[in-house]
Amino acid sequence: MKLIIPMAGMGKRMRPHTLTVPKPLIKIAGKPIVQRLAEEITKVIDSKVDEIAFIIGDFGEEVETSLLNIAQNLGSNGKIYYQNEALGTAHAVYCAADSLNEKVIIAFADTLFKANFRLNEETDSVIWTKKVENPEAFGVVKKNNSNIITDFIEKPKKFVSDEAIIGIYYFNSGETLRNELKFLIDNNIRGNNEFQLTDALERLKENGLIFKTETVNEWLDCGNKDATVYTNQRILHHLENYIGTKAEINNSVIIEPCYIGEGVKLSDSVIGPYVSIDKNSVIKNSVIKNSMIQENAYIIRKVIENSMIGNNIEIIGKSEDLSIGDYNICK
Repeated sequence: MKLIIPMAGMGKRMRPHTLTVPKPLIKIAGKPIVQRLAEEITKVIDSKVDEIAFIIGDFGEEVETSLLNIAQNLGSNGKIYYQNEALGTAHAVYCAADSLNEKVIIAFADTLFKANFRLNEETDSVIWTKKVENPEAFGVVKKNNSNIITDFIEKPKKFVSDEAIIGIYYFNSGETLRNELKFLIDNNIRGNNEFQLTDALERLKENGLIFKTETVNEWLDCGNKDATVYTNQRILHHLENYIGTKAEINNSVIIEPCYIGEGVKLSDSVIGPYVSIDKNSVIKNSVIKNSMIQENAYIIRKVIENSMIGNNIEIIGKSEDLSIGDYNICK
């Protein structure tokens, strides 16, 4: 089994946080988003993931090393591919053409999920889905009584289905998908001026490929600050409270669930619920709830809620709803 993760987007809706860190490497409860995605996928499959291929932009050597380490820590071989121009989802996947063989899962890196199904790897293809309240904002599927997809519809203006595609796809034959993507690109078949994965799926269906669905229990978005803070809340809900063995807690209250990383120093503060504080951050005389704080933050005399705080920041002062990127000082 191979896992292919397209993640070359600029993450503009997550700025300023993505000015210094690609969105999939932003940490939620101590782990990068892309790592949590890969871990959840391994929980629903029976096969070993032999290879994880990351499709990235020009993110630099440090990011590439981090991604290869994530693959290695999951017992997989890591590969790096590049998408140098944003030409659509089908083009992004095809950038990893050399890995599109055997059984393959495509998982776009801006989403997390919780599920309790087991993937049937004998099916031609399985699309991960979730029922949503606003299907007009998503790509959706229609199915027959045998759970076989009959139609793919992108952002329907009229109601046809509320079962949205969450951006994770299984193919029993990566070669079949690769050939279809190549056909789209070679023949310049585009939608909205981009090569769309849904166009490839529709053509494969018309040519007899059987698509079924598996429904996830929870679909968690990391598209913007508020969505990511909510995702952090839901991830913490599923985890046990964690306090690093080298964290220093002095005259402070921690309201579960929280993640307190290694080397964190808390004093005279109330933390939680639903707070992640990454390693080596210092919090003094503060109240923080429902927030994410990355590495090496220094926060003093603050009341913070529903906030996302970047790496290497210093905040001293008054209560606010914050979204602060890396290397800032706020007083």
